[in-house]
Amino acid sequence: MTTQETAQAIFDEMHKVIVGQDDVLEQLAVAYFCGGHVLFEGVPGLAKTLIVKVFAFITGRDFKRIQFTPDLLPSDIVGTNVFNLRDSAFLLRKGPIFTSFLLADEINRTPPKTQSALLEAMEEHRVTIDGEPYALPDDFTVVATQNPIEYEGTYPLPEAQLDRFIFKVLVDYPSEAEEKRILVKFHEGFDPHKLAETGLRTVLSESAISAIRADVQKITVEETILDYINKIVRATRTHPAITLGASPRASIGLLVGSKALAAVRGKPYITPDEVVTLAKPVCRHRFHLTPEAEIEGDSIDVIIDDIVASVPVPR
Repeated sequence: MTTQETAQAIFDEMHKVIVGQDDVLEQLAVAYFCGGHVLFEGVPGLAKTLIVKVFAFITGRDFKRIQFTPDLLPSDIVGTNVFNLRDSAFLLRKGPIFTSFLLADEINRTPPKTQSALLEAMEEHRVTIDGEPYALPDDFTVVATQNPIEYEGTYPLPEAQLDRFIFKVLVDYPSEAEEKRILVKFHEGFDPHKLAETGLRTVLSESAISAIRADVQKITVEETILDYINKIVRATRTHPAITLGASPRASIGLLVGSKALAAVRGKPYITPDEVVTLAKPVCRHRFHLTPEAEIEGDSIDVIIDDIVASVPVPR
């Protein structure tokens, strides 16, 4: 199957369980296809965890979930060496980070020391335990969630941690019609804890993700598009409402994300539409507004719209 056909098969399966949230599903697939990590932000009860569980299920990948709490330690994530008295030797007890899909649930509820346990894994796809490096799966993907409303007892993610998420995806309330469909599904017996009984099928083979990522690399990018991406990101560094603009990692994220989105949409090349679609998910977590802008009620997404509108669209 082509990348577009594979993506459509994934979306079709996910729609058997997930109601609405099409943008969220697309951005999760795009991030996975280009090897990125995702930060979900939304109030409790919007199926953030379920979306990731279903995506891992239908792509046939290992899935592990960590509930981040104030007393969580780095070794609870990466694992530790345990002394075996019988063999008089240390044995590695691997942590839940050794998986393809890692759901870091409510990641901002644990202190920065524990949050930082993910830094090496997200960047290098490996962890170091007692000085020894251990490789993680090639498709290792972190999907973290956080609640945007409740801040008491939470620890904001360090900038270095935020910057390693290719997208920050806002998960919003369903529409009235979508919420009714959710009620109907549960009335008919849907149980999110028994995905194997829902009729979902695996649509991604072991070798498919490597082929998809190779296809993404083949997407044509005109120099005018490179200039367009470059100007959008650089404009965040000079906008009067922004204290510190996005780094080159944002430019790279916007490029590789747009290539993956073009592949998902069945295009052999990037158009400005892909860049505009991903400008907010790529940039919204990479800078802060000035106090004056916050007092005036400006939002980061509105500022990004302003920046994109200020950059001429290539023809």
